[in-house]
Amino acid sequence: MKKNAKPRQSFIPTILAFALVPITGLATDIYLPSMPQMALELGLSEGHIQLTLSLFLISYGVAQFFTGALVDAWGRYKINLISLFLFVLSFWITATTHDIWVIYGMRILQGILSAFVVISKRAYFVDVYEGEQRKHYLSIMTIVWSIGPIIAPFIGGYLQTQFGWRSNFMVLAVYSAILFVLELIFSGETIKQRKPLHISYLIGEFKMMLKTNDFTFGVLMCGISYGLVMFYNLSGPFFIEHQLGYGAITTGYISLIMGLAWMCGGFIGKALIKRALLPKLRMANFIQIILVLVMIVVSPYIANLYTLTFFAFAIHCTAGFIFNNYFSYCLGRFPLSAGIAGGLVGGITYLVTSSLSYGTVSLVNPSSQLEIGLGYALFAVLGLLTLLFISKLAKTNRL
Repeated sequence: MKKNAKPRQSFIPTILAFALVPITGLATDIYLPSMPQMALELGLSEGHIQLTLSLFLISYGVAQFFTGALVDAWGRYKINLISLFLFVLSFWITATTHDIWVIYGMRILQGILSAFVVISKRAYFVDVYEGEQRKHYLSIMTIVWSIGPIIAPFIGGYLQTQFGWRSNFMVLAVYSAILFVLELIFSGETIKQRKPLHISYLIGEFKMMLKTNDFTFGVLMCGISYGLVMFYNLSGPFFIEHQLGYGAITTGYISLIMGLAWMCGGFIGKALIKRALLPKLRMANFIQIILVLVMIVVSPYIANLYTLTFFAFAIHCTAGFIFNNYFSYCLGRFPLSAGIAGGLVGGITYLVTSSLSYGTVSLVNPSSQLEIGLGYALFAVLGLLTLLFISKLAKTNRL
């Protein structure tokens, strides 16, 4: 018998949806404090371990190009169950293997599965709720989604200290298994009308959107802003633990503070939502560049955990502000094709983020506060150049 989740019976399925939404952030950030230990135990370089995060982001980004269409065609419930079951297996394999190539494969799979879970649960709220109630739950969903990257390194720091890096993935396996069982018991299919897969239509929509300059460069700004944060995630733990001599718990606390900085930038962006878009983004980028320059000038003389935290917090706050403004703008740019636009925004953002963050780490190879500042400078300059080009297009009425 076909299992359906009716709106009046949706309390438990809604709670489960909220529990699943942060899984991407958890899978991305929970093992950040463990990266140095992973490198030591597996006998690999920092770059090999950093690549595990980049591969996750790339696969997550690429998958978003087509997961929305698949979820609309095949439904939400079965895809979500299959994804959770494969999550359990992939996390368990990651926690028990000693082969970095197996870990790479599992991280790619986990990125794809994350896209299916997040897209299906985002669609759940649209299926089940309407009007103001839908807006209410979608707003809560956005807040819940942002909690994952904030609390994940905090939890991971304690797990690393008590049980080692493998415990991070084992906890994720158990978490996925519990949610799989609960979904199986309480949830059901919510799609009202399945849509056929039309690849030609999807490609046509992609082409139309990418030819729209404000949308394309807005997504690029999102990728640059989030890439700045991911650059820190790839380099910060190694600097804090190897160079400054602190433990994984301290790394987790600092990552928690960085997550709060990102959230603060988002809240400031929402508070100034009625202000003109380009002037406030130019101001945020200007402040970001000033902060980065001061960090670079100060670092040869003062470089410790407190100065790193201060500068990184302020810089991440500006990145969160820019991201929040442009991400919201791009998602609402094509209201008649919101699902496709959302997949395209998420896909390109994560591709740009992963390539820029990993590329910058490889180029700068940061092992000091000064080098982290130089990495930040690359992102700030890229943001400046993009905004200058956007402003030029706006003046010539091509934007």
